[in-house]
Amino acid sequence: MSHDHGHAANRNRLLIAIGIVGCVLVVQAVGAWISGSLALLADAGHMLSDLVGLIIALLATIVAARPASDRQTFGYQRAEVFGALINGLILVAVAVVVTIGAIGRLVAPGHAEVQSTPMLVVAVIALLANTAALLVLRPAAGHSINMRGAYLEVFGDLVGSILVIAAAVVIMTTGFIPADAIASLVIAALILPRAFMLLRDVVRVLSESAPADTDVAQIREHILGTAGVVDVHDVHVWAITSGAPVFTAHVVVEPKVFRSGDTGRLLDDLSECLANHFDVEHSTFQLEPAEHAAHEDELHR
Repeated sequence: MSHDHGHAANRNRLLIAIGIVGCVLVVQAVGAWISGSLALLADAGHMLSDLVGLIIALLATIVAARPASDRQTFGYQRAEVFGALINGLILVAVAVVVTIGAIGRLVAPGHAEVQSTPMLVVAVIALLANTAALLVLRPAAGHSINMRGAYLEVFGDLVGSILVIAAAVVIMTTGFIPADAIASLVIAALILPRAFMLLRDVVRVLSESAPADTDVAQIREHILGTAGVVDVHDVHVWAITSGAPVFTAHVVVEPKVFRSGDTGRLLDDLSECLANHFDVEHSTFQLEPAEHAAHEDELHR
């Protein structure tokens, strides 16, 4: 599948998920108002953040599909990273608001009245819808940081729906109203780790760190093992967005490579090595003779 086809497939997945989440959000908001459930309202708030996040993810995917230009030489793929950043911040905000509301209800439990039956019905509907949206997004979650952010948000909603169902059953069978606030706190506690994981991945990309699954030392070994290579230095590995690593290096080669005109062959070998063994499709090598490498700036070593 080409990169353009991948973006088109992601857009279609996001459109389907947006339709599902938008419908369930309305049902949850009405259900929370009727039942008086904070847990259901918390899940609706999380669902609202999901809807906003999915729309942002859709816009980021559309922008990321635009071709490169003289001004944006790598294209707009990093728009997906900014979309993931906004998603992560939304998740943190929802977790904080839910936590404050839940603590308030636990401190003053007598002011809360929860109708468990509509709470349970709405939560079951939300669970089924979240499962459907999750299945739609799952195939793309492993290839795009933007799609992974959308997937994690919907997954959080699915878990939230299960917690709301559990709280509704507890209230229905025992009359223990604080179960609603407790479920809200658990939902908030589940949101935060996923938000921080997403923000960590965003920081890794924006700080141009080497991708987590890239072993730079192993790449050096492969390059040094290529026929005609004497040394390699000034190595840089980073990612434009998740799944799009970029590699550059200065490669010191034997004099006979230049004399025999084998530089083209060597470049092909190096590029194929990175593409086949490390999934690096965008690599740049500067070939240089030993005498040139000897007087390069010491900072480049």
